Amino acid sequence: MSKEKQDNLMEKIVSLCKRRGFVFPSSEIYGGFAAVYDYGTYGVELANNIKAAWWRAMVQENENIIGIDSSIFMHPKVWEASGHVGGFSDPLSECRNCHTRSRVDHILEDAGIFADEKMSEEKINKLMESNKGKIKCPKCGKSDFAPAKSFNLLVKSNLGNFTGDWDKSPVYLRGETCQGIYINFKNVLDSTRARIPFGIAQIGKAFRNEITARQFIFRKREFEQMEMQMFVHPDSEMKAYEKWKERRWDYYIDLGIAEKNLKWHKHENLVFYAKAAWDIEYNFPFGFKELEGIHSRGDYDLAQHAKCSGEDLSYRDPVTGEKYIPHVVETSVGVDRTFLAVLTEAYTEEKVGGETRIILKFPKKLSPIKAAIFPLLKNKPELVKKARDIYDNLKLRFMCEFDDNGNIGKRYRRQDEIGTPYCVTVDFDSLENEDATIRDRDTMKQERVKINELEKYLSDAVG
Repeated sequence: MSKEKQDNLMEKIVSLCKRRGFVFPSSEIYGGFAAVYDYGTYGVELANNIKAAWWRAMVQENENIIGIDSSIFMHPKVWEASGHVGGFSDPLSECRNCHTRSRVDHILEDAGIFADEKMSEEKINKLMESNKGKIKCPKCGKSDFAPAKSFNLLVKSNLGNFTGDWDKSPVYLRGETCQGIYINFKNVLDSTRARIPFGIAQIGKAFRNEITARQFIFRKREFEQMEMQMFVHPDSEMKAYEKWKERRWDYYIDLGIAEKNLKWHKHENLVFYAKAAWDIEYNFPFGFKELEGIHSRGDYDLAQHAKCSGEDLSYRDPVTGEKYIPHVVETSVGVDRTFLAVLTEAYTEEKVGGETRIILKFPKKLSPIKAAIFPLLKNKPELVKKARDIYDNLKLRFMCEFDDNGNIGKRYRRQDEIGTPYCVTVDFDSLENEDATIRDRDTMKQERVKINELEKYLSDAVG
């Protein structure tokens, strides 16, 4: 896809998200707040369905994976132990012409030059110098940058600090959710029947002071993660790692993502404690980018927290008596990135009767609204009542919507654009025959179904 077509698709998705209430710019009445977004009426339902699908695949379907919900705020020493205070940073450079600050690995990448945020300042500055004429400021287009410096991404807070001096005893909003899992490892072990190998899963907000947050909701400063940490015996780490790579790939196929829009990316520049790191990338409107990371982390996380806290975080096998620090296999994906991938995958334009029909062809289990119920005419009380009765019954089982605004064609188009798989229309025949017309979103085919069979029909169709 050409860059022009990519940009056009991105514009269409952003426009649809605003128009139909999926995503709003945060604080829009005050001019917005960079890289922060709000989920609207249908966006929150889609996000909830994405989280439910992930939780089911991770926790509900796996006997040896359990869930927790750790706090956004943690003791500052957690972030010192994890290495975030000293090393959680991105390379920052300022344009000398317009003073725009940019993340250096991004502007190098835009120029077709591979760079990694884990590179040292010395390495990344050498890359900048050797490609001086190729890298451009995203704002003014000039090629005059100051030397790159590391910029820490942790977001500071004054929670519990009444001195007014944040730098003396800083508290942080968490930069990732997995640390809350590691520091609760012993609590989970002591309070459950968990035995190695077992996993802990969590969905929650994280915060990063991104230098150049861009590409809509792909890179936000406040975002939500879905992470699972699998604790394994040191000897079985790589076997478990390969298993989870395969399972996470299959998860996206089951979620309705076309395999042609997925690919693997291997990290060559690993942090010192990691044995392997691969990303599953999705073909977003702006090209293939990271959707999920699967990492083999060794024993670094538990060993670090044991060392810095003084707590014994080792595991003793109840059968063999062997004592060891478990190794960790991690899967980590963003709710927002999955949301954007699902939207991109679902966005469809079709020509119908000389007009363009926009449809979000979500997998039915992810659709924000499962069924919309219409009376054919809003000025006929008997039709409205019958439609209302159907809606009141179905809403107890499915997320439904009652709609009597506009002609039937406009209502169909509105539901197409929010991805509703089925529309149920009550007409005059419904009053006599106790049936209704169900219209399929994808095929636009219609069929008559008895009203007392609608619940089973939808249950079979959407799960």
